[in-house]
Amino acid sequence: MAIKKILTKNSIAFFEEYINNPSPTGYEAEGQKLWLNYLKPYIDDYFVDTYGTAVGIINPNSKYKVVIEAHADEISWYVNHITTDGFIYVIRNGGSDHQIAPSKRVNIHTDKGIVKAVFGWPAIHTRNFSKEESPTLKNIFLDCGCKTKKEVEALGVHVGCVITYEDEFMTLNKNLFVGRAMDNRAGGFMIAEVARLIKENKTKLPFGLYITNSVQEEVGLRGAEMVVDRIKPDVAIITDVTHDTNTPMINQKLQGSAACGDGPVVTYGPAVQNNLLKLIIKAAEKNKIPFQRAAASRATGTDTDAFAYSTGGVASALISLPLRYMHTTVECVHRKDVENVIRLIYESLKTIKANHNFNYLT
Repeated sequence: MAIKKILTKNSIAFFEEYINNPSPTGYEAEGQKLWLNYLKPYIDDYFVDTYGTAVGIINPNSKYKVVIEAHADEISWYVNHITTDGFIYVIRNGGSDHQIAPSKRVNIHTDKGIVKAVFGWPAIHTRNFSKEESPTLKNIFLDCGCKTKKEVEALGVHVGCVITYEDEFMTLNKNLFVGRAMDNRAGGFMIAEVARLIKENKTKLPFGLYITNSVQEEVGLRGAEMVVDRIKPDVAIITDVTHDTNTPMINQKLQGSAACGDGPVVTYGPAVQNNLLKLIIKAAEKNKIPFQRAAASRATGTDTDAFAYSTGGVASALISLPLRYMHTTVECVHRKDVENVIRLIYESLKTIKANHNFNYLT
């Protein structure tokens, strides 16, 4: 029987809190605590590894292991240099976009607490229009209201402090959820909701389910690389975001076609195990879940690659959430897509059998 209502007031309230909480690469602890506290009523056990990947487990004694996975970290900046007159230059922590930085408000995370700052930029009146400079890593800078390097340091700011944007969750037209770090804390939210549905619907799974919220994806899939060796799963279903290519200035001939509101995106590519992909598509068709398709010519660029090519090969597949304006502070995802990714993962899990054989030649 199909589940009609997925998101609840309580789950959306958690989603908002989770998105608003900073969780930069390498500093995911507070976000992981929030996530685990929400997940605990729906699982039998959990663990957190050395670098912070959090894993909730249903049926921990089962030998056959299935992972559903997302990543917890968000893009951010590091303090790289403080000038004598109190301005701060930065380097990336992950794939931060230098072009959106000017005029953004930020939080500098220090041992003394949060220090507020802004990315400054010369006023339009003062710029030479014939030689307009674009924002680059060489010229974007932070202003925290200090006149000297000593003043900056007295606030607790030093080289290596991590910096996150200050932007809050909101909803557009009751449909689009907007916030920074939808990439990919939306994924962490969705896999937690799958666990909730399993518990609330008393769904019996014939395998161990490992709900995995990995760290350090934004700097090279590092958290997934570590945790796959610990879990040694038989199957992995990864969820991440993918580009909504239906907005202006995107070439669909190069980027493919996907749109917010039209359903989850399933990916074809070398890292995707074909029989697992067929199982997911069959679950979508049987349960009338709309879905879109994408192709990856080489790597998927997601934690799918880390799971697929580890421990001798893990049957892996990718279910993506269409997202607008990736790596900005106004990332947008559609409510229906969030619900349908949750439904698709849930219904796919229900069709995986104990010791399911994803033999490549069958």
